[in-house]
Amino acid sequence: MSRYRLQPSPVQEAALLEHCRHARYVWNLAVEQHAHWQRGRASAPGFAEQCRQLTEARAACAWLAAGSIIVQQQALKDFHQAMANFFGKTHRRPTWRRRGRNEGFRIVAVKAGDVRRLSRKVGEVKIPKVGWVRFRWSRPVEQAKSFRVTRDAAGRWHVAFAVIPKPIPAPGNGVAVGVDRGVTVSAALSTGELLVVPGLSAAENKRLVRLQRRLARAQRGSKRRTRVKVAIARVRAREGDRRKDWVEKTSTDLARRFDVIAVEDLKISNMTRSARGTVEAPGTNVRQKAGLNQGILANGWGQLVARTEDKAPDRVRKIDPRYTSQTCNACGHIARESRESQALFLCVACEHRDHADVNAAKNHRDTAVGHAVAARGGLPLGGPVNREPQRDLLLVG
Repeated sequence: MSRYRLQPSPVQEAALLEHCRHARYVWNLAVEQHAHWQRGRASAPGFAEQCRQLTEARAACAWLAAGSIIVQQQALKDFHQAMANFFGKTHRRPTWRRRGRNEGFRIVAVKAGDVRRLSRKVGEVKIPKVGWVRFRWSRPVEQAKSFRVTRDAAGRWHVAFAVIPKPIPAPGNGVAVGVDRGVTVSAALSTGELLVVPGLSAAENKRLVRLQRRLARAQRGSKRRTRVKVAIARVRAREGDRRKDWVEKTSTDLARRFDVIAVEDLKISNMTRSARGTVEAPGTNVRQKAGLNQGILANGWGQLVARTEDKAPDRVRKIDPRYTSQTCNACGHIARESRESQALFLCVACEHRDHADVNAAKNHRDTAVGHAVAARGGLPLGGPVNREPQRDLLLVG
């Protein structure tokens, strides 16, 4: 989707917040209806039945009737799609929406005249019962049948038009690249390039720590606590914007330069799971694991692969990550001792020296193109490894 920064006036912002309240209210009612369902009872109401109930609720509640029927019906439509995704085992069950989180609504049946350009940097979009709201025209806007208006934790408004961008054409040079994702080095390429996500500066990190301490001392429900939470959200949003910008630029560069892009097939949700455990079986090294989880998420592992697949469909190859960081790309010898440190790979068999992440990226690339180095005559990475002939056994007999 093509997302743009929305710039509503104070009066328009109040109307947009009212739309968000209506959408959140209708969504939570649908969640409550399905939460009461049990085995043996009649099935929970579907989309058509919920729309009929919405009509009755609007007739009985003036506050709900004052809102847009499009916003409220699309909230039910979104819930219906979320339940379909849940039963299709692709997403989790829909949960309650809270004020200040997941704020937004969707508008459908968009006409060609509902979006117009005012100047080189300013455009307008027509929102029901709000009027024309300006947004930053940062790039061309294609005709869309629907759009979604959202508000993040930092209080910023965005409008996203439902237009699937065209993929980037392959360069046709037949060149493949391997990408190894890490915490210290965000993405190491088999070409030797080391890419790092730009994070917060030292001054910004100090400010974040001060705000977090101030938040811990603030009384729950106070206006001071609300202001501090917004300030923290703005710092976090700045960090997230830099990460997204890096992901977009890096994925575009990979799609334009290479025909085949090989990455590790990592289960990031499992890798970032908490090690806290339970009361009966508490976990170990919980703080260290939490720091590792934060490092993984801060480097945008999943975002990089997802955006690269969007821009270069059918050109991303996911490789089995087993033993790729312990395998020498020069001779194929597998040994844990070869990984001397986070950055240095020194093969104990052939003394090949390389950056550890670059060596792993080269293994990804070779596996993707089908000529991975075999280890001592065995199968490629992940297969059985034949032991090196023993000198004592050769002397016997």
